[in-house]
Amino acid sequence: MGDFNQSVILEAIRLSGEGLSRIELAEATGLSAQTVTNITRRLIEDGLIAEAGRIINGPGKPRITLRLNAGSHFSVGVHLDPAVMTFVLLDLTGRVVERVTKRTPDKDPRAIVDVMARTIDELIQAAGIDRGLVAGVGVAAPGPLDAEKGTVIDPPKLQGWHRVPLRGVLEEATGLPVTLEKDTTAAVVGELWTGRGPADDSFVFVYLGTGIGAALARDGEVVGGSSRNFGEVGHIVVDTEGPSCSCGARGCVEVVCTPQAIVEQAERAGVFLGDSEGTDADSVDERFTQLCERAAAGDEVALHVLREAAKRLAVLIAALTNVLDVDRVVLGGPFWSRLSDLYLRELPEQLEQRSATRAIRSLPIAGTVVGDDVGAVGAACVVLDSVLTPRASHLLLEA
Repeated sequence: MGDFNQSVILEAIRLSGEGLSRIELAEATGLSAQTVTNITRRLIEDGLIAEAGRIINGPGKPRITLRLNAGSHFSVGVHLDPAVMTFVLLDLTGRVVERVTKRTPDKDPRAIVDVMARTIDELIQAAGIDRGLVAGVGVAAPGPLDAEKGTVIDPPKLQGWHRVPLRGVLEEATGLPVTLEKDTTAAVVGELWTGRGPADDSFVFVYLGTGIGAALARDGEVVGGSSRNFGEVGHIVVDTEGPSCSCGARGCVEVVCTPQAIVEQAERAGVFLGDSEGTDADSVDERFTQLCERAAAGDEVALHVLREAAKRLAVLIAALTNVLDVDRVVLGGPFWSRLSDLYLRELPEQLEQRSATRAIRSLPIAGTVVGDDVGAVGAACVVLDSVLTPRASHLLLEA
């Protein structure tokens, strides 16, 4: 109970932004004044919070504001994408202190882990902080994952990654605790931490990376699924006339909605001159950028390709929102910023036409508040979340 109450107080202070007095904490949490006093005293002694000035609000003694001590703990977030790895260092408030990106050098797991470990060291050194203040490393990786074992299991875009024990290997390489999470799930944690939504926030997050994934927030918390692999949407059919998929169906998300699929459609439509380039992650990333730039400049063929891609994505989003009955839709991921203007124009009407609840409400669609780094930031927030956010499971006693 003590740990739970401590988390409740830390979460209330974090969400307040500007901090709260002890009286305001008692009002916000429902805890007794004595409990608040005891817990905040301990948190100050541990360096997690600090007194941050006095506020005079009417008659009586001035109130002392309590805020998170931003420099007391840090977390590292790593987003593993087949094209680019993103690394961030967050302070206790979730602010990005340092950031760096590295091209994913090789699909070989050992080479990637070596780059991860070196870059994490560089990140901490660049920030000039004591390594002992780093609470841990969160890694956002493409699924599916074995969450219990910390293993990455055959992600479609990372060839050679067959049951790689990424959590254990990276812990050994860095000497830091490592948390492994799906990139989509990590993105939702980052959105919840940064978005300041209501306590009962409910949304589907559609993740636009090298692959397409989805995640769900319900009542302000991530829904991970029984195996913590919620959101594997690659083989949902969104175009029955689409190309064949490796699963045997036609028009799956995997072969019509991903950046590689969209680039291939653009090549067939004649957007690019000359022969098609490679299908490696770097080539796809470069050509996808060119496609979006041409569409933004008014190229009608490029615009048509992206509008058709938006229609297919709308089919996926409608299927998810009709089943899950959420309040809103959020889109993000490494490829989102290049698509955001066009998709935010095209998707609302497409979704409205397919929404089962259109007679009673409209579903808002927006881009992530975190930006392209949502995977890495979310991974780091997963670590901070375990430190600061209250969980009902904390109240359970082990037999």
